[in-house]
Amino acid sequence: MAEFTGRDLHLVKKALAIAVLAIERQPGPLQSVSDQSDMKALLDEVIENDAELAHYAHAARVAVTGEPD
Repeated sequence: MAEFTGRDLHLVKKALAIAVLAIERQPGPLQSVSDQSDMKALLDEVIENDAELAHYAHAARVAVTGEPD
């Protein structure tokens, strides 16, 4: 697996969080549950703590919905 650091790691975390949320919002047969599950597992590996997870979850909601919380 590739090693990411700095800004690259930030972008990977943000992209995974956005993808997980976007898949979650897709209707029935268009929702790729296996991809979402794998992306969640990858995100769990690179996220350091609950506060960081909350940060990326918030960033994903803003990116996907276009609205701040």
